[in-house]
Amino acid sequence: MTSSPTPPPPSTGASDSRRPLRRLKARRRDEPHRVATPLELFFDLCFVVAVAQAGVQLVHSLAEGHAGEGVLNYAFVFFAIWWAWMNFTWFASAYDNDDALYRVVTLVQIAGVLVLAAGVSEAFTDHNYVVLWLGYVIMRLAMVAQWLRAAKDAEGAQRATALRYAGGILVCQVGWTVLVVVPDPARLWLYVLMAVAEMCVPAFAERARVTTWHPHHIAERYGLFTIIVLGETIAAATIAVKSGVGENHELGLLVPISAGGLLIVFSAWWIYFAVPIHGHLRSSKHAFLWGYGHYLIFSSAAAIGAGLEVAVEHAVGKAHISDLAAAAAVTLPTALFLLTVWALHSRHYKAGIAQQLVLPSTALLVICCTFLGSWAVLAAGIVSALSVVVAETLTAHRAVPAGR
Repeated sequence: MTSSPTPPPPSTGASDSRRPLRRLKARRRDEPHRVATPLELFFDLCFVVAVAQAGVQLVHSLAEGHAGEGVLNYAFVFFAIWWAWMNFTWFASAYDNDDALYRVVTLVQIAGVLVLAAGVSEAFTDHNYVVLWLGYVIMRLAMVAQWLRAAKDAEGAQRATALRYAGGILVCQVGWTVLVVVPDPARLWLYVLMAVAEMCVPAFAERARVTTWHPHHIAERYGLFTIIVLGETIAAATIAVKSGVGENHELGLLVPISAGGLLIVFSAWWIYFAVPIHGHLRSSKHAFLWGYGHYLIFSSAAAIGAGLEVAVEHAVGKAHISDLAAAAAVTLPTALFLLTVWALHSRHYKAGIAQQLVLPSTALLVICCTFLGSWAVLAAGIVSALSVVVAETLTAHRAVPAGR
């Protein structure tokens, strides 16, 4: 009697072959056990360095009373970070073969985001975008190299899609280069134009053929990045509280902010992961809208951390802004996070008007907390936590059959 052959181990997100170089072919969308690779996790961790730098500059702008300019600069810088991350994430979901060349090009992209992070402060303070642009060039040219390699190993419509992506990225990069040299008054409008152009590239490229991104893998990648950003929010708030305690400020001023901040972040995590969103990503139309909407989720989650730092600085007398402005630095990004998660995630899985109204109502109440002065952050945290309790109670009640 012959023994049965040993079944191959399940895929872990990287191909099982260990050859140094191989063809960069599209992966199957229905591939089982598709999970994030160690390289992708490392990629995310390095990108959060740039997110943290943008948050630091946002704190400085808000604490100095330049909220409008600070938020605008933050939105611009965060778009560059988020878009480069998103391009790699969707490409990797369809084409990651984890060979040596793929890894090297990805590490080049990581180097680019670190250069970009080094230029964030100059972009905020002096409107000098040269270093920011250089980091973006490195990331984007590496992305073009990935697409050209995919095109080389593809045929027909699949090859056309890869070439369209590579060409679209190169054309947009020319526009970003122009942005560096034009006068300040024209930059705002050119930036908006270029951002729209960038977001049109996937729609243009995938008219030839849709890439084989993996719904479960994409949902996991976005979820992991959300966790990392929320972790950075906690780290930023912790450093701010530690600074306040170290300078012998009254602990009673900081406890409500710390407790409220923790409740907000814990609630944000719970609310984001309350539903298995991968089942909603059935088509490119649904998935792209969901993916684009995460610009607001990621940026607002990171801004919560910046707002908590501002609230601490205001409490200890470092930020000379009003109570209302300090509270709004936390409550407004929290409300934006709640509304965006509801729009992209929760509403697709809620049944009945009561369940649908939980997050929008919570967002409204969090905004109302802005007017509670030094207790605003704690109140916003309590409201956020109560929304989790209410949502879980409604879900449990609906799951119990009538008469039991």
